Amino acid sequence: MMELLRVFNNNVVLARDEAGREVVLTGRGLGFQAKPGRRVDESKVVRTFVPDDGRSADNFGQLLASIPPEHVDLAARALEGIRGQLDAPLPSSTLVALADHLSFAIKRTQASIAIDYPLRAEVVHLYPREVALAEQVVQAINAEIQPPLDPDEAMPIALHLVNASFNTGDLSATYQMTGLFSQIFDVVESATGHPIDRDSANAARFITHLRYFFIRAKDGAQLDDELTPLAESLHSTYPDATRAAHRVSEILELRLGTTVSASETTYLAMHIARLTSPSRAATESDKP
Repeated sequence: MMELLRVFNNNVVLARDEAGREVVLTGRGLGFQAKPGRRVDESKVVRTFVPDDGRSADNFGQLLASIPPEHVDLAARALEGIRGQLDAPLPSSTLVALADHLSFAIKRTQASIAIDYPLRAEVVHLYPREVALAEQVVQAINAEIQPPLDPDEAMPIALHLVNASFNTGDLSATYQMTGLFSQIFDVVESATGHPIDRDSANAARFITHLRYFFIRAKDGAQLDDELTPLAESLHSTYPDATRAAHRVSEILELRLGTTVSASETTYLAMHIARLTSPSRAATESDKP
């Protein structure tokens, strides 16, 4: 049995489930003439949202109530089409954030208002998998609406998918990460004097490593292995890569406001060696 806590509108309510969690429920007519303290009519519940981005359930419900239910349904159907291609289920916050973005995008499209999304080139190069999935989402949405969304709407949708891997509702952190990745590639090229093929497999590995570094830094769980012999070997064999890694660490510390561990810097050096000297790069197995 779920207890009704608050009615946001006729279709969105806040409730307490059997586990004692505050959840947001949606369903046509779910909140009509409903009163806090009463039992939820579970036969009307279509979707259950458990806030998973640090936002209070009350604020989460207010946001959801501000989005037309047909746009929430449209976003849910579009995401369902890519579910089998995802590594993990998308959190509730991603569906709601996408529905919110979609609702605004539909209104902009109907008003013929175009937006030039920043970091387009960076998003395409850094997150090709997410962009491909986002393009499928846009195609699914456009199959149901008129006028259709601009194909470039795949860019912000891709960033929402990237953001989901951080399990946070703060999309600004993903924008920060994307801009920082581009800066890091520029720094590595400048510090080593070697151009980088940003479409290469080694570049993809480096991006993956950096993405997981962001997660570790956010959680305060950086790698802290004893890698002195490896660090010394890299410094001797790949001095340019080592210097570049220290420069990248300095940038990360400045931008993220955290100290980068010696082990993290060593792994950065190893990836940079692969990027700039692929034929001679270190073959040590690297951590994510």
